[in-house]
Amino acid sequence: MEIKMPKLGESVHEGTIEQWLVSVGDKVEEYDPLCEVITDKVTAEVPSSYAGTIREIIVEEGTTVEVGEVICYLDTEEELSNENTDNNTTNEQDEYTSEATQTMADSSDVNDSTIDSSDNLPKNNGRFSPVVFKLASEHQIDLSQVKGTGFEGRVTKKDIEKVIKEGTNKLGSEIIAPKDSPKVNKQVQYNEPSPGSAIPVNGVRKQIAENMVNSVNEIPHAWMMVEADATNLVKTRNYHKNSFKENEGYNLTYFAFFVKAVAEGLKAYPLLNSSWQNSEIVMHKDVNISIAVADEEKLYVPVIKNADEKSLKGIAREINDLAQKARNKKLRSEDMQGGTFTVNNTGTFGSVSSMGIINHPEAAILQIESIIKKPVVIDDMIAIRHMINLCISIDHRILDGLQAGRFMNFVKTRIEQYSIENTSIY
Repeated sequence: MEIKMPKLGESVHEGTIEQWLVSVGDKVEEYDPLCEVITDKVTAEVPSSYAGTIREIIVEEGTTVEVGEVICYLDTEEELSNENTDNNTTNEQDEYTSEATQTMADSSDVNDSTIDSSDNLPKNNGRFSPVVFKLASEHQIDLSQVKGTGFEGRVTKKDIEKVIKEGTNKLGSEIIAPKDSPKVNKQVQYNEPSPGSAIPVNGVRKQIAENMVNSVNEIPHAWMMVEADATNLVKTRNYHKNSFKENEGYNLTYFAFFVKAVAEGLKAYPLLNSSWQNSEIVMHKDVNISIAVADEEKLYVPVIKNADEKSLKGIAREINDLAQKARNKKLRSEDMQGGTFTVNNTGTFGSVSSMGIINHPEAAILQIESIIKKPVVIDDMIAIRHMINLCISIDHRILDGLQAGRFMNFVKTRIEQYSIENTSIY
């Protein structure tokens, strides 16, 4: 059976095999994960469509292939049963052929010392993936001297990384002076500081790098920051958090309040909830807020669908569920599709000011910074308040300062209006 690269999104036409989770000969059940595929910022597992045994892996790790292309072959139980039946009917012929071949080999006068061992020849026939070729070129590695461990002796990314680590098989030339050449006094040369170790960029990090460069190159970014008084929000959240956790089983975070305020702002100012497509501004009917979830070296951007229709409880539940799925590697492709606006909780890391890069093709990204207690002037008096910075990056093709400023002031006002008396959690 053929296992093909699935379509992981409406606008996705290709994917990169980041990691194979199975090997040739492994038995898998239906829906067992076979490999991890990266598209855009997303890592998704490709499940098996059948139960059976992995016969052949076609696409190496680090290789990008189009949707619908075969990535591996799997033998089902029915196919294996039919194959065993066919093999039993040809056993006698195979034995005869084997004996005849052995007799011919024994009578051969070929000198074994003149025959090159096949193990010493590159078996990949020059078929190198772009990732392998790029790594080899950057580190001046002679691919013909690298023994491949992949399918049919192919050189894989891991083979190249091993060579880089060991420092072997480097291309270079050695200049040999003639015997009668005059001796030259050796000069003391300045040695450059060691550059340290190199970290190969691959997987999700490579995809993030490419998309961030594309976003910056295509989108004319503009930035704005406003400061909001979150003192009443802090009181409101502290008032509800213990009973909420006891009743619902998950946390009522500050982030839920911010996402709620942003969703209401996008409904009031729909131009922020749009995207630039083919020289047109496309307005989106649904308010689908993307949130960034980091897990070690991976970054996921799951989506809270129809956030403007959800209560604070509903948004808090979505944030909790999506974060748990991401950290347990159970996010589905549909969990990360359809985003129209991104909110990034940079305050988690103690940030007080940052400039986000827009998640193309969205119109903007909002950074929620840390809540900080600081002195502020209110009615000519100094007071200690909980303050927070809201930093937005906008696509200047779609938005100007006027629209962005009105949206930011709406969100700021909404945050400052949260109170124990007037805020409904449910």
